Amino acid sequence: MTTQHAMQSTDEGGRRWRRLRNGIAGALSALLVVLVLSSRYAPNRPVTHEGIEDHFKYGTIGADTESGLPLRVMQVLPRMFHEHLPAGRGDYTAFGFIQEPGHPMPIGFSIRRRFIDLVGLNCAVCHVGSVRASEDSAPLRYLAMPANTVDLQAYFEFLFRCVEDERFTPDLVIDEMEKDGALFPLERLTYRDAIERMKSGLLRQRDRLGVFTLGNPPPGPGRVDTFNPYKTRQFADYYKGHIADEERIGTVDFPSIWNQGPREGMHLHWDGDNTSASERSVSAAFGAGATREDVDLPRIARIHEWLARLPPPAFPFERDPDAVKVGRGQALYAQYCASCHAIGGADVGRVVPIEEIGTDEHRLNSYTRTLRQLQVSYGRGYDWEFRHFQKTHGYANQPLDGIWARAPYLHNGSVPTLWDLLTPAERRPARFYRGHDVYDAVRVGFRVDVREVDGRQAFLFDTSLPGNGNQGHTGARYGTELSDSDRWALIEYLKTL
Repeated sequence: MTTQHAMQSTDEGGRRWRRLRNGIAGALSALLVVLVLSSRYAPNRPVTHEGIEDHFKYGTIGADTESGLPLRVMQVLPRMFHEHLPAGRGDYTAFGFIQEPGHPMPIGFSIRRRFIDLVGLNCAVCHVGSVRASEDSAPLRYLAMPANTVDLQAYFEFLFRCVEDERFTPDLVIDEMEKDGALFPLERLTYRDAIERMKSGLLRQRDRLGVFTLGNPPPGPGRVDTFNPYKTRQFADYYKGHIADEERIGTVDFPSIWNQGPREGMHLHWDGDNTSASERSVSAAFGAGATREDVDLPRIARIHEWLARLPPPAFPFERDPDAVKVGRGQALYAQYCASCHAIGGADVGRVVPIEEIGTDEHRLNSYTRTLRQLQVSYGRGYDWEFRHFQKTHGYANQPLDGIWARAPYLHNGSVPTLWDLLTPAERRPARFYRGHDVYDAVRVGFRVDVREVDGRQAFLFDTSLPGNGNQGHTGARYGTELSDSDRWALIEYLKTL
């Protein structure tokens, strides 16, 4: 009887264990089904903004879908991996981003509502700038101005260092997230998968970017490599092992993007490789992380229509009241500048051959006929199909509207002020600090000697490095042989544009 009782107890225990095991398996299966269904059928809508300015600053262009990163993870990274941040306030403003009160992420980040919210970059990340009169004064912000303080490469390097860190595990990241509020069990399971995907995706992006950036001078704040990101994302399979040394560096200054209507039909981008403003906007969305399936054409069109009519900002500082001096500057502008740089000028929007303009060649060489053909093939059959890209042999003349807010100057941002631009190349600063927003209202540009603002270190720009050359745009026809008094008069007039 004792043996029989023991066998019955063992059988009962086995049945209980099987029921428990089956229950756990069933629960996990149900949870997996819910997870799959939630991923497939959960809300998939961007946060919308009624006002056009908020739409520009925070609205989606489609880069928060496939390339989107989990919002709550992004919010804890600066706290969890603060040692990987540059000096600053301990948040994303350390990279020069502008953080407005009441927003979970800085200007230039859109949010998409999914089962877990995702963030991505938009137009404003490169095109909202900041200006202040002194280190201690409050900054003025201007939409469509070059993002003079933003260091995109440093931001991505921070993300790469975070996911390389041994502490970037689902358990530890979720523990940090729950300091801001507990997660439901299904959320925890979803975030575990999202964190692993974020890690693998960023490591893949790091490896692809390394093909181009390894050994290159860092762009620093206010600059970006325009087209090499295409080669690392959309065309990575083609360019793996096929990149020529002369096209590795394509770094340029962020441009202003106001007053786009009159620019339609001009040669756009610094090298004039496209004549369609709308095509250029779609192209920029791909550079920010959108894919051809997810690029948000209606929301990009809304921004494009607004930018077509957006006027440049007025010079915000005191100007010389001498009307005679300004009038003389206007006459000098008509003589030396207007044909190439006034809207309606005979040569505005035209590409000037590199042999004639004489500026740094690296950006020009980075865009090739091969890349153009890959872009055309990439868009074939889509509504946004690229039809206007072309390989050029120089840099395009651009209108000078709002020129005061577009410093530093030349396509690569190698000349800090208008005064320096109007001097021979050998007299231009060989090294200067940039990436801050302290303005020089006399020389018109950002001060070259400011090393720190709000705890952020400025970036020491060296014109001797590849892609950073400050030569060109010199000689009598460019105004670099004017007398000092004529230079000052011309600068006073340029402040009015």
